[in-house]
Amino acid sequence: MLKDLGIEWVILGHSERRHIFGESDQLIAEKTVHALENKINVIFCIGEKLEEREAGKTKEVNFRQMQALVDKKVDWTNIVIAYEPVWAIGTGKTATPDQAQEVHLWIREFLKEKVSADVAAKTRIIYGGSVTADNCVELGKKPDIDGFLVGGASLKPDFIKIVNARK
Repeated sequence: MLKDLGIEWVILGHSERRHIFGESDQLIAEKTVHALENKINVIFCIGEKLEEREAGKTKEVNFRQMQALVDKKVDWTNIVIAYEPVWAIGTGKTATPDQAQEVHLWIREFLKEKVSADVAAKTRIIYGGSVTADNCVELGKKPDIDGFLVGGASLKPDFIKIVNARK
């Protein structure tokens, strides 16, 4: 149905789907495979809740979410990973650029170890935790942050600053 409408991209694993609708890591991985089989590109969202971060489980949670997809042996060419720390979405809290970079680097290292160095180097990893015109430039300077998944800020006039942040 999405393909019939000319849809080329789909966001899967968004925190609201995981936490409100209870979508499991395995279901999200299966939906990703289905989208890719139907020539739809995927933005694959991962991220931890505040209590998971405070318990020191950031790496564990994000790796578990990614492992479900790695187990499917997918072609990563048409997948973008979006790291969205749930504790930073719509709360006014945001990961510092260094905190975001740390997780993005972990994701890249995970891909290198579990998939391949080529996939790790080529896969875009974007940040989606309360991105604003005020924080996008510093976030965009980090080497492993390849762009942004923007929510509410996309409705504001200064969204253009986010669009141009990595230029």
